[in-house]
Amino acid sequence: MKRIAILTICIFALAAVATIASQPEGFEKNWHHWRGPHATGTAINADPPTTWSENNNIRWKVAIPGTGHAAPIIWEDKIFIQTAIKVEAPKEEPEQKADDGNPFSGFFQERRGGSADTYKFDLIAFNRSNGDILWQKTLKEIAPHEGTHQDATFASNSPVTDGEHVYAYFGSRGLYCVDMMGNVKWEKYIGEMFKRNTFGEGSSPALYGDTLVIVQDHEGDSFITALDKRTGDVLWKTARDERTTWSSPIVVEYNGKAQVVTTGTNRVRSYDLATGELVWDGDGLTANSIPSPVAAGEYVYLMSGFRGSDLKAIHLAQATGDITDSEAIVWRHNRNTPYVPSPLLYKDTIYFLKSNDGILSAFNITGVSLYGPERLQGVSGVYASIVGAADRIYIAGRNGTTNVIQYGSQFKVLAENKLDDSFNASPAIVGSELYLRGMRHLYCIAE
Repeated sequence: MKRIAILTICIFALAAVATIASQPEGFEKNWHHWRGPHATGTAINADPPTTWSENNNIRWKVAIPGTGHAAPIIWEDKIFIQTAIKVEAPKEEPEQKADDGNPFSGFFQERRGGSADTYKFDLIAFNRSNGDILWQKTLKEIAPHEGTHQDATFASNSPVTDGEHVYAYFGSRGLYCVDMMGNVKWEKYIGEMFKRNTFGEGSSPALYGDTLVIVQDHEGDSFITALDKRTGDVLWKTARDERTTWSSPIVVEYNGKAQVVTTGTNRVRSYDLATGELVWDGDGLTANSIPSPVAAGEYVYLMSGFRGSDLKAIHLAQATGDITDSEAIVWRHNRNTPYVPSPLLYKDTIYFLKSNDGILSAFNITGVSLYGPERLQGVSGVYASIVGAADRIYIAGRNGTTNVIQYGSQFKVLAENKLDDSFNASPAIVGSELYLRGMRHLYCIAE
């Protein structure tokens, strides 16, 4: 018990070190990153509604052009989303092609491309007060070189902003720096990816100071790279011995130095933000690593849950070199961890789901189980990550139902809210408002 008490005190005393340093001014009152201001899913000092329906507590609801699972990000009076819009080609008579005698002709185009459809990859800015589109910018128009999973989209990467520019990353379609009025300042081709089973792309960039960090793990040459946000110039690029992942990196600061923490199937790794050199690594998580890490103070929590379950709590003060089976791993859990949705780190509690199911567990940051697995009410399938504010936990399902859970050591459902849409994108919270991006609409939920 003494060790747990000391661990808890240390985490709270040092939490600000990892979460506040080198963030853009005013970040705490915005949602500038797909996992919120602290990359934990938590909105500090926010207070959105507990209940809503299509006829209650909906400030506005607007249709979204195209499709995408990219989460909305918010800065002051603007909301930004990424979307992929299929370009309808004029109908033509099919071209008669000569038989070249090769039975595999066209196979790889069909396998990798899925079809010859062209998409516009757009960044859209909405007016936060009424949902009007302020501007819509096509950043790329191209036929994707390979297909995507039936539950995914071609716009599943979320943008990030520093309040002056929005950095829209479309994976194989490139990275774009756009000012708040929709003008492209620079663009950068990062590399073409070939994902496992053509399941599509989804990792989002991390922003820390003047540095953007992107992970491209795929079936080819995987790597992690850092770019200067002002110019798009590559600062460093480090190879990764990793197959396809979809996890987004986070940046934490320990002992005055920033580290980039990543998950993976082969290895979990941390890199020096300034140089790209490996700081520490350890044995990997499960296959198809998707959930992003969360951090508080000197502690980082990594998990995944495809064909197995794994959660590692790592103490940065002891993490150096190969941390496999070392004292740097302060606790570990191997049940009921998530496949797609990222966990929520709220105050002293980590909330996570089992696979993609509406089954919730809660652990104290010291590794003590508070409850779970507990089944949510009416939530069927969860791809969206968990968010929290005002001592409440919000979990949105693919069937349009969102559960609101009471923060604390006891499982208590406060509300079951149903809307006429399907939610795969992670929610965003700012002030008194909750934003839900559905397959068809963007909702502003507020009293």
